[in-house]
Amino acid sequence: MNTTIQIEKKANIAWIWLNRAEVRNAFNDVMIGELTEALVTLGEDSSVKVVVLAGRGPTFCAGADLNWMKRMARYTYEENLNDAAGLARMLEVLYRLPKPTIARISGHAYAGGMGLVAACDIAVASEETQFCLSEVKIGLIPATIGPYVVNAMGPRAARRYMLSAERFNAASARRLGLVHEVVNTQDLDEMVITFTDHFIKGGAGAHRDTKSLIELIEQSDLNRALIDETAVRIARTRASDEGKEGIRSFLEKRKPDWLTEDNN
Repeated sequence: MNTTIQIEKKANIAWIWLNRAEVRNAFNDVMIGELTEALVTLGEDSSVKVVVLAGRGPTFCAGADLNWMKRMARYTYEENLNDAAGLARMLEVLYRLPKPTIARISGHAYAGGMGLVAACDIAVASEETQFCLSEVKIGLIPATIGPYVVNAMGPRAARRYMLSAERFNAASARRLGLVHEVVNTQDLDEMVITFTDHFIKGGAGAHRDTKSLIELIEQSDLNRALIDETAVRIARTRASDEGKEGIRSFLEKRKPDWLTEDNN
């Protein structure tokens, strides 16, 4: 039984709630383990088409829990390496989840909380949300979250906010590309639902393969090998059962079976 998160399933949508409002949803090793397990399970659950990550209470995630940090200060290098590897794996599982993910952000997203935001496919924030990459202020570095934050906001902006540890608001986060939409707090859930309504219309295999394609393109040069691989991937998709059904349903002007079966 989870003690730091809650999972709610509504139709084809799974909501993961960070559930430590008393410490502003700061995470520790227990939450990291529970999040990892939940994400793996939901990633394999064919009834779930979209995963939403949110925080109970007024704050999305304030970063690392203070008591957890106190324990870290006494760890050996090997213990720190094992601890950090758990966080790194959780972020990787979130980033590579084979279905769309949405971060629902309010209040604050600091340090590791920004890693959660950046590892999601879509980020929606309330307009009062504050962001901060605060690690250098306590002599640390934003290492495990770094690949996702730099990818989301770009290296130039990352240099500024990782080195200065200054706070920035939701409007700036949207301008930088870290956040896709900024809305009033009362409209936050409505905006999340707008995205989920789009996502549930897509094929599960198409979502999985599109996320894999985006990652390949991000990591590759535009060369013959990449071009040839894109041809292989679209050919494989067209020949798949889902691809054939999608094309047939489009030509026949009807819903594809993954929608009719789910009664969407």
